Amino acid sequence: MNSPLIRPVLLCGGSGTRLWPLSRTHYPKQFLRLADEFSLLQNTLRRLDGLPGVGATIAVANEHHRFLVAEQLLEIGQKADILLEPAARNTAPAVAAAALHALHEAQGLSGCPLLLVLPSDHVIADVDAFRTAVTAALPHAGRGDLVTFGVVPDRAETGYGYIRRGKPVTGGYLLDRFVEKPDKERAESYLHSGDYYWNSGMFLFRADSFLEALGLFAPEMRQCVDRALAAAQRDLDFLRLEPAAFSASPANSIDYAVMEKTDRGVVIPLDAGWNDIGAWDALAALGQSDRNGNTLRGDIHSVDTQNCVLLSEGRLLTTVGVRDLVVIATPDAVLVADKAKAQDVKTLVDELKRGARAETEFRHIVHRPWGSYEGIADGPRYQVKRILVKPGASLSLQKHHHRAEHWIVVRGTAAIVRGDESLLLAENQSTYIPLGVVHRLANPGKIDLEIVEVQSGSYLGEDDIVRLQDTYGR
Repeated sequence: MNSPLIRPVLLCGGSGTRLWPLSRTHYPKQFLRLADEFSLLQNTLRRLDGLPGVGATIAVANEHHRFLVAEQLLEIGQKADILLEPAARNTAPAVAAAALHALHEAQGLSGCPLLLVLPSDHVIADVDAFRTAVTAALPHAGRGDLVTFGVVPDRAETGYGYIRRGKPVTGGYLLDRFVEKPDKERAESYLHSGDYYWNSGMFLFRADSFLEALGLFAPEMRQCVDRALAAAQRDLDFLRLEPAAFSASPANSIDYAVMEKTDRGVVIPLDAGWNDIGAWDALAALGQSDRNGNTLRGDIHSVDTQNCVLLSEGRLLTTVGVRDLVVIATPDAVLVADKAKAQDVKTLVDELKRGARAETEFRHIVHRPWGSYEGIADGPRYQVKRILVKPGASLSLQKHHHRAEHWIVVRGTAAIVRGDESLLLAENQSTYIPLGVVHRLANPGKIDLEIVEVQSGSYLGEDDIVRLQDTYGR
């Protein structure tokens, strides 16, 4: 008998504010390369290699991250159906939309697809153990049970929710109940009892089983998501859920909406070096520390330094005679924190956001569907950017009310519209875009186009863009 098709459901939300200043609102932690040369999102899908019966991924993302998701999937040769949430409504509505989409695509095929629901911002060190746990869950999910994966705890952790196991079944246990984050004493008792697991937020179930349970326990949510998918609009490579219907859905997690209420829950133990990288001190648990207990990334030179997390993007970072610190240096911000207070970085970011600091929103390199730009220098009435345009891509046809721009081609070939003119510039050539003149920059070549842009004017904000034509529907 053929195995049922497994549709990975990649949950691409999350802000990762505790990993500031590397993680930003428009570039959160799932897109960061923290464990190796691949991002957390990319590794989430890469660890499925070798699992039989895995079909196309369904990624659920928000509007701001849609091109980042598409680009990172393209980098590893993966394609996905990308559903765009018009509003954040937690995991249950997101997975409901994925389930309805999977069922719609499975029409005319034999068998109901299984949904392997995976947050995109976790690290799993032992990939073989992960695949073994998924394999153990398949028979239960195939029968209509709702399976969750419980991480075998190695310490009394107060920062995670827990799952209590019930009677044993093949490869796992019946799900007894979910437990909120405990205090230290209760966490110790959970660890010693052996009956509790950390809640991983990963699930496996048939699409129809989940939707049936959702209709029973959260009918309003099911109805809203039904309407949102039925009226969804195709936009390039994305499927936009209908905003009014989806936004009307109650916001709730899979745990609260379904798993705590069902009598068909199963928990499969997962002992695979799971880490949600919830704060900077968690990097030390990835097994990449030096002989002094320091986790080092980038251009670092340390003397008499112990048990620190030191990361630099570009500049030389040096330390002398310090202990138990987190020091993160990016081109536009530096964080210095007590390692024991790493969780409090979220509080710091909240304060910065109240002050409308741009450093909480964007990284120094800002990704766009056509490529990226990087701030190099700025001052009163001027700023300098490095702009990279991918082969075949183009920026919108646009104009500015408050600034003029000078463009110098550093690498590649630039096709430029400037008013009524069309220009083709090679390396070391330049042009000037006066204030108010309609213009467009495109890359007609086969390699990346790199230019240096010097802006001058009374206002240099990114919102001083009047788009007249835009390939990307902005």
